[in-house]
Amino acid sequence: MTDHRDHLEHVARNRHYWDEVAAGHHGPLARAQWALTEPRWGLWATPESEARLLPPDLPGARVVELGCGTAYVSAWLARAGARPVGIDVSASQLATARAMQAEFGLDFPLVLGSAEDVPYPDDSFDLAISEFGASLWCDPDRWIPEAARLLRPGGRLVFSRYAPLYALTVSPAGSATTTLHHPHFGGLGRIDRGDRVEFVPSHGETLRTLRASGFVVEDLIEIRAPAPAHREFDEVSSEWAHRWPSEEIWKATLGPAPVSAA
Repeated sequence: MTDHRDHLEHVARNRHYWDEVAAGHHGPLARAQWALTEPRWGLWATPESEARLLPPDLPGARVVELGCGTAYVSAWLARAGARPVGIDVSASQLATARAMQAEFGLDFPLVLGSAEDVPYPDDSFDLAISEFGASLWCDPDRWIPEAARLLRPGGRLVFSRYAPLYALTVSPAGSATTTLHHPHFGGLGRIDRGDRVEFVPSHGETLRTLRASGFVVEDLIEIRAPAPAHREFDEVSSEWAHRWPSEEIWKATLGPAPVSAA
């Protein structure tokens, strides 16, 4: 286990949130997610057969899950034949992940540290993935270039997070509404929630960050909640998310390394 310390303010605040405030929610939800036979993504449990988030060549692939939480995504990947590594800033969540590894008979590395500064060398992985992990809780100007560094040329990046439209309509009470409560210009990006910090940049900002890091965007999938939905959330209702996207999935491929001038 590696404790790669990062003293950036938002990292420390989010670490405290997941270690202390949200710690009681880890176990029961983690067990249900680890037990799934087919991956189901995001708030609305979109099945992999519909989302098609994962690449077809998973067996033997080296994968890093950035912001793995309780590592259920890494568990799904391990069952598919991949060789995952999970990294997360929360010791509490990783403790739950290790308990799940023991319960379900799976073993893969779990690293304590920030996804903005991963203790692995360049070109270590074929796939980088984040489901509401680094994609929401880390600075995209830091974690996306770090994902590019970790991937081999031609490697894939897949991540899901809240959609910008959802972030623009969240009321002071914390729920999505039918009113724009925040400006698009200057209202997106870093969102201070008091006990935690989230990052929901605009599509344009995300596209520019990906391109600057050497990625070619392959797809952007805006998720629609099913009707009826399996559950409701305080932050967004299924009725709202059936009309507008509350979350989205990005897929990108890392281009070849630039050729140095002679």
